[in-house]
Amino acid sequence: MILIGQYDSSFVRRVGIALRLYGLPFEHRPWSVFSDAARIRPLSPLMRVPVLVLDDLDVLVDSHLILAHLESAVPAERSLWPAAEPDRHRAFRVAGLATGLADKGVSLFYERVLHKEISALWADRCRSQISGALAMLEEDRAERQSAWWFGDAIGHADVAVACAIRHTTEALPDVVAMQDYPELRAHCERLEALPVFREISQPFIPPA
Repeated sequence: MILIGQYDSSFVRRVGIALRLYGLPFEHRPWSVFSDAARIRPLSPLMRVPVLVLDDLDVLVDSHLILAHLESAVPAERSLWPAAEPDRHRAFRVAGLATGLADKGVSLFYERVLHKEISALWADRCRSQISGALAMLEEDRAERQSAWWFGDAIGHADVAVACAIRHTTEALPDVVAMQDYPELRAHCERLEALPVFREISQPFIPPA
């Protein structure tokens, strides 16, 4: 398989980390949707990453769908979702909050970078959505005593949160103050220290 996209995207990074945790081999092509548009467009006409080229050369786009496919390709004991309810749907909730947070971070960043006149209404809405998601995640994490979000093994909820917060804090350092979220900060620091997180990593690079 070939994973396309830069690891400064939380969505690309999340897939790359999952591939490593699943034990699935892949090649990485760190193409940018800006500077490598001509190479990405034939595979992803929406110009979105991550893109995953499967071994049969079929192409998947959208991190949620890519991860659903990967989850179905490994044995149940290697799943990164809790097997039992209610933890399973609660993990979906945490991952959904994290990916929504990342999406709003991207929206706010591009609002600032690509528009000469920033929409104050849109920017304020994005900031409110980001802070709301962080507050809810902080509260949820504070209620848990386990090493990872759902038990003793790392899962998709952990990865999604760490990737989203890493990208958002680097892209919007004036918006996210992690000292306000001590449980999340500690959790993400523990994840970022793992070998797989150090390997699948790239500092945020603003588009030229």
